[in-house]
Order: sequence, then C-alpha cells, then structure tokens
Amino acid sequence: MTRNLLDNPVLAGPAGVQRSRNGADRRFSVAPMMDWTDRHCRYFLRLISARTRLYSEMITAPAVIHGDRVKLIGFDPAEQPVALQLGGSNPDELSEAARIGEDLGYAEINLNVGCPSDRVQSGRFGACLMAEPALVGSCVAAMREAVGVPVTVKCRIGIDNQDAEEDLERFVSTVAGAGCTTFIVHARKAWLEGLNPKQNRDVPPLDYDRVYRLKDAHPDFEICINGGIETLDGAQVHLERCDGVMLGRAAYHNPYLLADVDARFFGVSANAPSREEVLERYRSYAERHLRGGTRLHHLTRHLLGLYHGQPGARAFRRFLTEESACRDAGIGVLNELLARIGNARMYAAPVAE
Repeated sequence: MTRNLLDNPVLAGPAGVQRSRNGADRRFSVAPMMDWTDRHCRYFLRLISARTRLYSEMITAPAVIHGDRVKLIGFDPAEQPVALQLGGSNPDELSEAARIGEDLGYAEINLNVGCPSDRVQSGRFGACLMAEPALVGSCVAAMREAVGVPVTVKCRIGIDNQDAEEDLERFVSTVAGAGCTTFIVHARKAWLEGLNPKQNRDVPPLDYDRVYRLKDAHPDFEICINGGIETLDGAQVHLERCDGVMLGRAAYHNPYLLADVDARFFGVSANAPSREEVLERYRSYAERHLRGGTRLHHLTRHLLGLYHGQPGARAFRRFLTEESACRDAGIGVLNELLARIGNARMYAAPVAE
C-alpha cells in the first residue's frame, strides 16, 4: 500500500501573533469531545502527530473529586501535551479538581463555558455560564491560585439573544481580569432554548470574523478559533488571524489528516508514520490494556476513520467493527487486520466510500 506524501512544510501565522504562553503551544489542537476523546482516542491521535495539543472529554469537577480518578482522568504520559477540561461553576470544587489534574500531570486545565446540553445547563456549567462572566472569573481565579499550569477557557461567541459584540467583549474582559488570557472560541452562538446539542454544532451560523475582531481588540491575549474547520488548508487561513486552531469532528472522522500537522505547522522535519506503523504501535498499546480488562471495542472504535478516503476503507471499518464487537475479542483481531493489510488482500481493488 502506498503512503501519502506530506505537503511542503509551511509555518503558519504572521509575525507577532502569539504562539506560546507559559510554555504551551496551542497552534493546532483537537477539541474535547464527549464520548470521543477518551484516553484511548488521545493515545491513538498522538501516534499520528507528536505536536498536536490534545484535550480530555469534559469531566465535571465533582466527578474528579469523588469519582474513580484512574478511570475518569487517567492517561498515558505518551499523550502529552494533554489538557484536562473541567465542567463546573463552584470555585472551590474547580480549584480542587484542577489541583488533582495538575498532580496527575496534565499540562493545562481548561474550563468548559461552551457546552449547550440540557444536562450541562441543569448543573449550571457549560455555555450557560456565558451569562455570568463574574462567576467564571471567580472560578478562573480559584483555579489559577490552586495550580501552576495554564488555566484556559473554551467558550462560544455568545448564547441566545446576547449581543455577540458587547456581551462577548464583556465576558472576555471580565475573565481576563481574573488572570486568564487564553480563550478558545467556538465561532457560533449556543442557543440554549430551541436547539439540541447536535443542532448547536451546525445550525447557528459561523462567525469567524467575530473571533478575528476579538483577537484584533486584544493582541496580547491568546485567541484560538474552533468550529466548522475541516481541513489543514482552512486551518492555515485562520492562523493568519488567530493564535491557534482547534479541529473537532473532522480530526476524529479523518484522523490521518494529523499526519501533516507537525511538518506544516510546527516545522518538524521527520516523516510522519504511515497508517500501518500507527496500527502496529497501537497494537502494543491495546495489548497492554486488554490484559488489564479493557474490552477490545473500547480500544478500536477510535480507529475506524484511519483509512478515510482510501481504497478499502469500507472493508477496514467493517472488519474492525464486526470482529471487535464480540465479547471475547482479543488482540488476535488486530493481528489479523495487520496481516490482511500486509498481504493487500483487503486492498486488491478500490472500494468506493
């Protein structure tokens, strides 16, 4: 099987745009995504790109404090740089959860002020907090007091009938007054009344220019942009106006697009691993976790997009899905998959997507 060639590396962004704060480089990152960016997903993505910044799923502060920490927020050191995203609105709980995250080794603590789900709203965290900038500032101040790693905020450009200009400016300025000057902004409003979480990812119109204006108004802040970005070419365009770009579903469904990130955005000269090399390395990881009692499906469900757009992608997904679903499925499934790839039996003829 042939391997895709990398584009010529082009370092992104104009001179003077901030690229690092407290040693962190958020030039390119993968978004926190509920039920998707668990530890196995992050390890897999890290095999493809060494420099992409990764984020955990959102975990509520009480869950971090009282729950099974190894299960909820455990991670492999190979995932670094990785950030822990917390949900909550109680400064004391958030500061304690942030401290726990730092003690476990997370490189950043991120506060979720963007999730629009009903469950999140009932707990008084997520996007509804954009209506309470002073409370968010208190939470940020408490977390910054508790930890030495960067504390950042992920938000929307507004909620419901907020004015995207005045209210976003008020929110950002208030939270910055508490010491946070790194904002990851999803360039859509969240409609807490009338739209469900899935609709909130697509229905509200994107307003990238509003995020650009935020950066222009606050050149000393680190402003990263998120929402609807699907290609590295698109990321390149945004990096001309913002400090960082965050991809979400596009990176999950087509993870091998990360293979070009290190060269294109970070100037890394080493070749990215091939898809087969990624699978070989992930097999060793999977074998360790299978011995610990993890079911194969939980390890392999994140791999389904690895051959996205390639001949044989459908056969790859079908084999992995069907074989991993068996309760007693083990490492033999990945061994067989790699053998089939090596023998090119699955890829003897193009298979339409």
